Amino acid sequence: MKKFLLPLLFLFLFLLESLFVQLVPADIFGPRKMWVPHFLFSAVLFLTIYGGRKYGIIYGAVFGLLFDIVYTEILGINLFLYPFVAYIVAKIMHVLQNNIIVAFIVSLFGIGLLEIGVYEMDSLIHVTQLSFMSFVEMRIYPTLLFNAIFLLLAGYPFKKYFEKYSQVLRDE
Repeated sequence: MKKFLLPLLFLFLFLLESLFVQLVPADIFGPRKMWVPHFLFSAVLFLTIYGGRKYGIIYGAVFGLLFDIVYTEILGINLFLYPFVAYIVAKIMHVLQNNIIVAFIVSLFGIGLLEIGVYEMDSLIHVTQLSFMSFVEMRIYPTLLFNAIFLLLAGYPFKKYFEKYSQVLRDE
């Protein structure tokens, strides 16, 4: 039964992102500022840090594909970037201490890396004409601020849940 709770949590976060975008005003950080909630991806990164690289990459690939199918017109960007950034975060965490503050900072770094990766792919295939500095000012800063607030609220519960999940998997 406990094995089904993790996919349900990720599915809930996947749905919560879209609900949040629909219900919260878009100009919360001011006009011409775009913030993007990455609740699901934050959970993938915390799963990678506290539950194991293998599970983070698998869940990243599955939910990256689901994200591409539902929300984007280009399949494969999030399918590639979610597990890739999870892998990079896992490698970074092998070097750094594994505590909640470091996980918070590394997760924000991962979210920023995801945003930049999506921007670069969109720029490469000419989906966007926005300059990089405009992108940073309009989207990166509000997105990182918004997700930092979310991680301050959800980071510790994620840590506890994924540590417990990892322990259950080791005991089996």
